[in-house]
Amino acid sequence: MDAPITRPDQPEDDAAVIAEGITIKRDRLLASLTLIAGAGLIFAIPFALRAGAEFFLPVTAALVIAIALVPLLEWFERRGLPSALSAFACIILFLAVMAFALLSIVIPAIDWVTLLPERIGRVRDALEPILALVKNLERFVDKIISQLPTAGPTGVGGARTVQVETPNSMMDLLTSSAPHALIQLFFALLVIFFFLSGWTGMRKQTITSRGSFEGALTTARVIQQVVAATSTYLGTITFINVTLGTLVALILWWLGMDSPLMWGGIVAVLNYIPYLGPIAAALLLALGGLISFSDPWTAFLPPLIFIGMHMVEANAITPLIVGKRVRINPLLILLSLSFWAWVWGTTGALLAIPLLIILKTVFAAAGTPDIAGFLFEQGTLTHAGEEEEEDEPIAPDPKLVGRP
Repeated sequence: MDAPITRPDQPEDDAAVIAEGITIKRDRLLASLTLIAGAGLIFAIPFALRAGAEFFLPVTAALVIAIALVPLLEWFERRGLPSALSAFACIILFLAVMAFALLSIVIPAIDWVTLLPERIGRVRDALEPILALVKNLERFVDKIISQLPTAGPTGVGGARTVQVETPNSMMDLLTSSAPHALIQLFFALLVIFFFLSGWTGMRKQTITSRGSFEGALTTARVIQQVVAATSTYLGTITFINVTLGTLVALILWWLGMDSPLMWGGIVAVLNYIPYLGPIAAALLLALGGLISFSDPWTAFLPPLIFIGMHMVEANAITPLIVGKRVRINPLLILLSLSFWAWVWGTTGALLAIPLLIILKTVFAAAGTPDIAGFLFEQGTLTHAGEEEEEDEPIAPDPKLVGRP
């Protein structure tokens, strides 16, 4: 029998295989540690954001607004205005729009709040059947509670009852909350101004500081995609919501409802919040209709008209206009809305979609976490991001075909 043939380089091949195996195990161990640290960071971030809402909320809102104002800033700069003056002009226009919206909503809303005690009788008459059902249910619940053993006047276990004093009037509420709100607003405006005034230089420095041309090109593309996606979404949604609010205001004015401009503004603002905002707008319109009209059938016309218009807007107009530019999974929208509403309340719900668009654009360029691939396949934590748009071949101009 012939002896096995040995190659002189076989020990070197075995050493290379062993070294490669050690390298794979080391990389997988580092990836495991990175995954554990990243999971812990992800679980800790929401609580940190919620605890530090006084700082993180105005900063995040200011950055989102500033990103949305970048196209307007660049428009001013192309007209020859310096960066600082362009940023100041953007802030002045933004404050003018916000002041008009707030004055259109807040001042009539104060009148409605003062009018509510006088009109509560009309609302009660219109809702008499529902109120009777609620009263019967309340009597049933009180009867059950009365049969349960009750504690002493100091509460269970002798604990003292603590009463929290609340503001006695709208003026007390405004007086207690206005200074804090003004400080946060001033801080947010400063963030917007310095972000916009240094935007051009910051973008150039970020691109030129890359070590390679490919890195600079990728950075420039990510910055442009984030600005374009955020500003396009906010601009388009703002146009749709303002149009919807204007149509609702015109219809309410035709019906003879008080303060139609206020109701149109409320509809426009609440429509920024997916799912929950339209529901809140319909309920408020129902309450306003009950206060304005004595006939219950007429009182429910405003919410029914708004629901019909919202169904057309949400299922036909918005997907047709926004869907071509920004495509987001509805499940991601719901999760983002729930998360940011839990962290920052109503303001977080307003910021949910812009923040989702920014994160989606960055992950699409930088690569998304690949947990399944790490656990079951090659053991890597990220995979390359999906291209938003594929380069299409440019067809030659027929007029130029055949020319030298």
